[in-house]
This record gives sequence, structure tokens and C-alpha cells, in this order.
Amino acid sequence: MGQEESARWLSDRERGAWMRLVAVLELLPSTIDSQLRHDSDLTYTEYYALAMISETAERRVQMKRLATLTNTTLPRLSRVISGLENAGYVARVPNEHDARATDVVLTEQGWDALVAAAPGHVTNVRQLVFDPLTDRQVDELIGVTDAWLDVLDPDRKMVRNSEAWPDRSECE
Repeated sequence: MGQEESARWLSDRERGAWMRLVAVLELLPSTIDSQLRHDSDLTYTEYYALAMISETAERRVQMKRLATLTNTTLPRLSRVISGLENAGYVARVPNEHDARATDVVLTEQGWDALVAAAPGHVTNVRQLVFDPLTDRQVDELIGVTDAWLDVLDPDRKMVRNSEAWPDRSECE
């Protein structure tokens, strides 16, 4: 039996759901990124990296841990951190416990940029994602995305909630 014969084709309902999801996956990241770029001259990935660093003890975190917290690959994160470093928002420093590792420290200028960007970003996310939903729909969204992540990320490497964020007493 050929692959075409064994395929479980999408129903009209499933195809409609899929097309809606594809549209959201296309529009939401670019809309969020656009607002941050316009208002704060930061990309979403840059903003998220600054936010995750700000949540750690002494606003300092090991690059490898930051890659996990931002759901980003280490090579991509390294490019993002280079840009943030050139802007004066972060500094790379040797890790105190592992000579092979590098930490990223949020500078005062980076903290100020994050504090200035946060209100607009949160307002945008609320307007785009949460305001159109009921509390029940938010719970359903959590359930749906968890089901997808269970398939896409069975080892649970991606950050799913704030419980996985760094403890403020943590210093790697």
C-alpha cells in the first residue's frame, strides 16, 4: 500500500482548524515582534532573553541555561546575545564555577530597556491573545498546547510555565 493510500486525510473541519492555526502561527509572532521593534527597538527574542535574565539571581545566567529558558538553540541565542552586547544591554562573563561556561549579565542599560519595553509588550500580548478569550478558553488553550507539546517536546525541554523559570536565588 502506497503512502497516499495509507494517509489519514484531514476532514473539512480539521482542515479549517489547521488553516486557522497556520494563520495564527504566521501572524502572531510577526505582530508581537513588530510592536517591540517599533516601540522598543528590540526583537521578541531579544526582549525574551532580557526578561529571562532579569528573573535570575543577580540578573546573571549561564548561556546554556538561558537557551533553555528562552526555548532557543545555543547558536541562535549566541547571535542574539551578541547584538544585545553590542547595544550595551548585556555582558558576557566567565562562569564562576565552570571555566568552560559563559554567563550573561544584564546591565543597568539592559534593565532600563526591559523596563521600558515591558508595559507595551504585555499590553500587546493581552490584547492579541487573552482579551478575546474567556477564562474557560484560556484553560482550553493550556490543554491544547500541552497536548501538542507532549508530542513535539516529550522530554519537556521547552519552558511551559513560570514554574520552570529560574529561581531568583539560582545563580549558575
